[in-house]
Amino acid sequence: MHAHRNTPPPAADEQHRVRYLHLVAAARVAALRPTSEQQVADVVRVTVDDEVDTTTFRAIVTDVSRDVLP
Repeated sequence: MHAHRNTPPPAADEQHRVRYLHLVAAARVAALRPTSEQQVADVVRVTVDDEVDTTTFRAIVTDVSRDVLP
């Protein structure tokens, strides 16, 4: 008898991938200690490399900026 595999739906995979990219971007930004939101956006842009839509990109930049900018 064959084992049944429970594969998550594509939406779950997408959420995990976006969360992973968010964490990587946050770690890179924290290591660089930027002084402006533009610098944060530049790091996030390089990290996500066109893998997310504009709304998600902006949300990541805003979230990461809150954590690292004064």
